[in-house]
Amino acid sequence: MPKITLKKIKPADKNHFAKWWRDKTLLKLTSGILKPISDKEITKYFFAILQNKNDYHFLIRADKKVIGHVSLVKRNGNRYETQIIIGEKKYWNKGYGAKAIKILMNKAKRLGIPKIFLEVRPTNLRAIKAYEKCGFIKSGVKKYPKNKFMPEILKMEFENTLQKTK
Repeated sequence: MPKITLKKIKPADKNHFAKWWRDKTLLKLTSGILKPISDKEITKYFFAILQNKNDYHFLIRADKKVIGHVSLVKRNGNRYETQIIIGEKKYWNKGYGAKAIKILMNKAKRLGIPKIFLEVRPTNLRAIKAYEKCGFIKSGVKKYPKNKFMPEILKMEFENTLQKTK
């Protein structure tokens, strides 16, 4: 397996996100929204990510090839939500996502982030398996009866047991 590293995102990385945010297969697995995304929307969302100083966003690299994105997004208190996408499909089902999550969890430990949660489609079995492999446990189901794209979401949580390190 190539070496997996995380690299902080920069403005020049927008093209990777534009490609992934327009991929219907990826959108169906993540947001479930299949409407076209305009260049303006992509630029607006991407630069909002870059400017938010409470969150951590990284490109996932296999050796030096960019294959995806992983993040820690601050929600309430000291709780963070993680999100991951392996945007390059030839890297699916090979353990790259789980490896990237483990690296991210180590970063979270060093930052003193005690609890991390995520939301995943119950049908995204590949992602659920990777999350469980990394120590996430199922914590409940959240229902969205008015959302035709995603009527329910599986919630999973991870608790860092080590103290903040330098």
